[in-house]
Amino acid sequence: MGSKGRSSEAHRRLIHLWGINPVGQIPATLRLPSNEKHSPNESCGRIFRSGKLYRHNSQRSTKQQMLANLERLFLGISLIVVTSSVLLFSDLPQRSRKASAIPRIGLLQHASVLLLDETVHGMVDSLAESGYADGKTVVIQRYNAHGDIAIANSIAKEMVNSHYDLLLTASTLSLQAVANANRGGKTVQVFGAVADPAVAGVGITHDKPLDHPPNLVGIGSFLPVANAFQIAREMYPGLKTVGVAWNAAEANSRAFVEAARAVCKDMGIELLEANVENSNGVLEAEDSLVSRGAEALWIGGDVTVSVAADSVISAGRKARIPVFSIVPGKPDRGTLFDYGANFYEIGKQTGELAARVLHGEDPRQIPITNSVPAWFVVNTLALKNLKDNWHVPDDILRRADVVVDASGVHMRKSAPKTAKNTRPNQSSRERG
Repeated sequence: MGSKGRSSEAHRRLIHLWGINPVGQIPATLRLPSNEKHSPNESCGRIFRSGKLYRHNSQRSTKQQMLANLERLFLGISLIVVTSSVLLFSDLPQRSRKASAIPRIGLLQHASVLLLDETVHGMVDSLAESGYADGKTVVIQRYNAHGDIAIANSIAKEMVNSHYDLLLTASTLSLQAVANANRGGKTVQVFGAVADPAVAGVGITHDKPLDHPPNLVGIGSFLPVANAFQIAREMYPGLKTVGVAWNAAEANSRAFVEAARAVCKDMGIELLEANVENSNGVLEAEDSLVSRGAEALWIGGDVTVSVAADSVISAGRKARIPVFSIVPGKPDRGTLFDYGANFYEIGKQTGELAARVLHGEDPRQIPITNSVPAWFVVNTLALKNLKDNWHVPDDILRRADVVVDASGVHMRKSAPKTAKNTRPNQSSRERG
């Protein structure tokens, strides 16, 4: 190759490497300012340095553009991942429930008293008989408010938000707590062991059994107040004053006390009342009733007082006056008699109703009913040391389902299932 060829090749390389155009001009991007003086050698150096700078800036610009593109790509992918996660997990409880063939039930009782323990046991047994055996074909999650209304309200909210297939409640206070939390009607609620559903403030009326919220059904059990006072008068015809402690915060208790006022007025009995806010105040309240002249103490359908039934019995023994109740407890606990309901049977009836709902029956077509399967317990040992002339006529003994005397406990009917048989299995939980 001649010198001319080599010169042309060098020229092309210079153009390629440094951006010099065919006529030997430096591109505007590489030109030095017009007012800057320089020598030819200096110009050449500047061109070289400028060319190097030009290549460097081009590479840096390319890298910055790539980084910007990567940032935008990463942001887009992140948004896709976040959106997908929200869609995936937002309905996880519903999808999990649909994926499982086993229904889930949330069950709330207000306190650990015998009547509610028996009710819950009846519910669980009845569900099992209908094909919903706890831990096998259904999961029953149990909750207990331990007599605290604030805890009951908190548990109720948790139950409603847990997407159960059915909600079960035992007691008026449990009915109210869950019904108030479930006003949106997310889940069907079935209730039992409720004195008078119509006075609970949950949208149920006395005269229209089908006039109830579409998601709320159950069984009322208004205990026989009049019968209890009539039996007391049979045992002591001279009875003139009866004392009762009760919690005004319990709608069920208010209903029973109002009924007792009317009964006592008709019978010529003075009903002495004392209000309590919690179980710790029951003994003091009963003592005050004794000091005011009560000849007997009555335990109405009040959960607060029922929890402290031993305090009522203690006050009666100290004053040598009897205690009678419409809330049956253990036969030999110390009351003279209990004339009320078999709450195990009430629980079974409630469980049967719950099974009907789980089977698909429309709750809107199920009427609210009242059921009081009678349970009458007489303890003749409680007559000992009473200051007044109380006695138990033979006719009453024949009517009793259970009689306690010096020879033991005698049952004419099979007894309700007791608390010792109501322990939750491993699939259940008790919430305090």
